Amino acid sequence: MQTRRNFTGPALFSYGFRPFFLAATLFGLGVVPVWLLVWRGDLMPGGAMAPVDWHVHEMIFGYGAAVVAGFLFTAVPNWTGRMPARGWPLAVLLALWVAGRLAMAGAFGDDPVLVMCADGAFLLAVAGMIAREIVAGRNWRNLKVLVPVSLLAAANVFFHLEAMRTGLAETGHRLGIALLVFLIMLIGGRIVPSFTRNWLARSGSPSRPVPFGPYDVASLLAGGVALSGWVAVPDAPATGVALALAAVMHVVRLARWLGVLTVGAPLLVMLHIAYGFLPAGFAAAALGAFGWAGPDQAAHLFGIGGIGGMTLAVMMRATLGHTGRPLVAGPALTVGFVAVALAALVRLYGADTFFPGLDGIHLAALLWTAGFALAVRRLLPWLATPRMAPRRPGRASLRT
Repeated sequence: MQTRRNFTGPALFSYGFRPFFLAATLFGLGVVPVWLLVWRGDLMPGGAMAPVDWHVHEMIFGYGAAVVAGFLFTAVPNWTGRMPARGWPLAVLLALWVAGRLAMAGAFGDDPVLVMCADGAFLLAVAGMIAREIVAGRNWRNLKVLVPVSLLAAANVFFHLEAMRTGLAETGHRLGIALLVFLIMLIGGRIVPSFTRNWLARSGSPSRPVPFGPYDVASLLAGGVALSGWVAVPDAPATGVALALAAVMHVVRLARWLGVLTVGAPLLVMLHIAYGFLPAGFAAAALGAFGWAGPDQAAHLFGIGGIGGMTLAVMMRATLGHTGRPLVAGPALTVGFVAVALAALVRLYGADTFFPGLDGIHLAALLWTAGFALAVRRLLPWLATPRMAPRRPGRASLRT
């Protein structure tokens, strides 16, 4: 284990979660209102992609990729025993992420190859830095961490190439969502029961989540097969059967984690609720495969509820834990998460009117934006300032 030296640079670049969680929350706050203006026809984004491709791409490879980077640059040092990346390497990576967002918005012109290169550089650099840390720490078993990052980078390139070839990256939409969903199944399947087990033990409860075992492996395989079918042949009956099986298996998997016992810990409840959107997404995709539901319902359950909800909950918990604060959500963060979860449900109703002048699309955008506004209000000063609260014994973090 390397000895930690005091960091004298900007607090924002003192730890991997800080710049990328801040970038993700700010981007999540701003990008949906911009998309609503685009959807209404009041604004036309620049760049090389169709508006709907821009929207989906930026939610996956803009917002999602920033969260993945923040998580990995915080977790990898725990796995390798090396000091975390900080300072100018993080600043360069953040600049690459910003450059990608500008390229997608048309700041560098509409040459699709140039846009693809500018946008793709971030994930490639993330993979390179993680590989360097793992090799330098001789922690060979964690080379597998490169697989999801590399797949996400490859999916990004595929998204661009499909958009160039066909004008609309429909397969790329599903591929990007599927990869993030699988990451949640994989990582969430470790941290959610682990955090739950620790909290139940501290609370004096005799109950414990079922440890990771063969059923979890089977659930991951079932989910992976179902997602692969959804990406490649979403309307095939066999895909519908696989998706339905995955939905049932992940409902059972979630029930084994005893989320019903965590009602006294909102930060934990959030994780269980967010994971619950995955089997809901599988079920909606299964109905879509048989023609009983629209093609967008699964994408919004996966994207808003599953990916949006889980990433927001993880960023909240990690920020609290890694700045030494008690793992207590408080009213603002709790309401913020609830708003995002409601946005996923409301979005299922499309353009149906809820109130005069307010349909499902506008209400979902309002809820998402309000949720992220509350998160930014609480997390921004913790992420951007050097103040660290005293560490408490037994404090949970991304390691537990």
